[in-house]
Amino acid sequence: MSNSIYNKMWAETHEDLHYLLNQETTAQSAKPQTDRMIIFQMLTTFYIKYVQIFRNMECLYDQIVHPQKRRVIHHVLDGIMGRILELKNEMVKLEFSEFHYCDDVLQDLKLTPERSIKLTLEEAIQIIQISERARQGRLRAKFMLEIRKEEEEERLAKHRVASTWTPEMAAICIQKIWRGYSQRKITKKERAEEMIFLEMVQPPNFKKPSPAQLQAQKIALQRNVVQEAHEVEYQEALLTIKEQVRAVEGLDIQETLQEQIRQWFIECRNTTGKFPDYPDVEKGGSAAIFASKTPQEVLQELAEQQEKKKAKKEKKGKDEKKKQKKKKKKKGKANKEEEEDGWKMVQSNFLSTMAEGQNTYEVIWQNQNEQMNFSQKHVDELIKEEKRKEVEEEIRVQVDELMRQELKNLKLTVDRDKSTKKKGGKKKKSKKGKKKKKKVKDLTANRTIDSLYEELIREGLLIRPRNVRLSDFIGEYNYLGTTLRQTDIEPMPSLLDVRQLIALYGILPLGSQTVHENAPLVKSLLLAGPSGVGKEMLIHALCTETGANLFNLSPHNTAGKYPGRIGLQMMIHLVFKVARLLQPSVVWIDNAEKTFYKKVPKMEKELEPKRLKKSFPKILKSIKAGDRVLIVGTTQRPFDAELKSFCRGFQKIVLIPRPDYTSRFVLWQNIIQQNGGILTSSLDLSSLAKVTDGYTQGHFSQAAKYVLTEHRIKQLHTKPLTAVEFIAPLTKQDPVYKEEEESLKDWYAKTPLGKKRMKASKEQGNKEGREKRKKGSKERNGVEVKKKGKNKK
Repeated sequence: MSNSIYNKMWAETHEDLHYLLNQETTAQSAKPQTDRMIIFQMLTTFYIKYVQIFRNMECLYDQIVHPQKRRVIHHVLDGIMGRILELKNEMVKLEFSEFHYCDDVLQDLKLTPERSIKLTLEEAIQIIQISERARQGRLRAKFMLEIRKEEEEERLAKHRVASTWTPEMAAICIQKIWRGYSQRKITKKERAEEMIFLEMVQPPNFKKPSPAQLQAQKIALQRNVVQEAHEVEYQEALLTIKEQVRAVEGLDIQETLQEQIRQWFIECRNTTGKFPDYPDVEKGGSAAIFASKTPQEVLQELAEQQEKKKAKKEKKGKDEKKKQKKKKKKKGKANKEEEEDGWKMVQSNFLSTMAEGQNTYEVIWQNQNEQMNFSQKHVDELIKEEKRKEVEEEIRVQVDELMRQELKNLKLTVDRDKSTKKKGGKKKKSKKGKKKKKKVKDLTANRTIDSLYEELIREGLLIRPRNVRLSDFIGEYNYLGTTLRQTDIEPMPSLLDVRQLIALYGILPLGSQTVHENAPLVKSLLLAGPSGVGKEMLIHALCTETGANLFNLSPHNTAGKYPGRIGLQMMIHLVFKVARLLQPSVVWIDNAEKTFYKKVPKMEKELEPKRLKKSFPKILKSIKAGDRVLIVGTTQRPFDAELKSFCRGFQKIVLIPRPDYTSRFVLWQNIIQQNGGILTSSLDLSSLAKVTDGYTQGHFSQAAKYVLTEHRIKQLHTKPLTAVEFIAPLTKQDPVYKEEEESLKDWYAKTPLGKKRMKASKEQGNKEGREKRKKGSKERNGVEVKKKGKNKK
């Protein structure tokens, strides 16, 4: 697409964002609400709309090559990602669950869970054409079946009449059979081609990319090259234009600053009778004086400060102020109690970021004429405006030093005694206010980061993650989640719900520094589920998507390494020092329940699996908002761990279930194709997905590798795959039984979030029961009143 199309898309996206920001401001200023259903629908609507805008902005950031536009889009993207995480946190607090089902809201907005975008007219027409052609094909097949039945009946009738056949009749019969066989082959081929045309069956050469896909890949490579070239030119222009501004406008800026500051000296002297004190470097120097203020406003502020000092010295006003403060506190408590009766939207840390990006777009880019900028290179005038500010700040520092000395000389000549007393007092106060900060000991202060990195690799604590994408974690959504919850049935989360949580709690915060610093901080994450559901795959996908380093602190990996208490301190210090310096980083603890064992088995006492248990709280405290470090634990048997310490160690607990029917159908389809198989009508995927209930993704991949050998792949064109072939290798593996899944659900119900969820559901059930009882009692009372009236008559 051309640049004009993307500019139009950018304008439409900012219109949606502007409308959504207005809705956010009205929601935050609205009165507290008490209905949880209305609150949840409002939050989910905001969440879905922000996800739509995020995907549009992501597409724009990927496709646009203009370096300055990309920076504005990146700034807005940071704000949107942070706001999505804030809304997710509010939804978790409201529903006491990590998984949310927005089926009803998506239906109202006419969206699907996977894409969440509107269909174009061409796409809608194509879907209607496919369904109509499929309907016509079914009718045609039914009609042909009836014709064949009639022909078969006529042939049998003729066969019964002719008891003896002549050679000519026999030859004709043989010809009919052969022609019927050959025609059936041709019809079967045409039917397969028609199904491929209708996109109901994939073509046999589906692995080979189409010409359109090859062209798209070629354009993507060219676009990446152009983006890199424009970025290099932009960085060079930042340096050259800054030097030009300094050389051309530097002296003028210096003179204007000196004149402004001298004028300020004179006006302060005329109004107050003395020269002012020059602001310190920490306060911004002369920038604090003229920050969007006129000299008269500065003088007013000085006069107000002097009045405040006099008011503080008066002792009589202290008692009255104390009484007023007590009254205000009481009123504040009463107001808080009134506000706590309902739910109110929490103030966001990212609305200002999105508003800044919106303002930048409206001021600079909305009406920017770029008809002549075909190559989409940077705009020099915008760089000049930015660099002019930087040059002014640098020159201001030099001017402040000169003007401080000039002010000292003026004070010495005019009012020597007053200036010396005030300066002495201020220096003493500043010294008293300073506090000494405790320094943390660095156990490896004399070593370079390269040596620490090599040591961790040598010890096996720093490993290379596999090249796995998050999109490789395949599954389907749970489309009945809302209906099940309305009937008081807690549904098991789907695999795509799990994938979404990994993106929210892992990829977005680790991928952006601003999001990690301002969004709700998640320091640790636990993935709990049976063997083979993809826990380890999600760890590697998290590292691949964010480019993070992967540290392995699993009990079986740390056994025998860095022995003793001092060795343990050194190991933790090495891992987290390198993790902070080379962030983003992921610290993986496999079999995390062993670190928090209730009782260590005799066979594992030598391995010391509980080495990290005592130091785990200190590790969590050391991770701050500026450190893009995430601790991720994986476990198959969480019920073996001590519940309280286990839940304190991991902030977020994600339960990964075995795949349901829809997920199994999609998994079989993808796994068979990835291993070289061809999907045909002879392979009943629906029955295979139904029969393999209880088996996981790992079981499916092992069965596919066992069946699809090189010899079997060569036979696929003559002997298509059948569902029965995959059953035999699956029977040799142990499935995930319902008892194991129920034990995981029971354990999750004992966690803090699970307890809150159970308590909330019980309270809601009690309220509904009370309302039903009230309605029943009212109806009974009404019937009794009617009966009494009849008796009186």
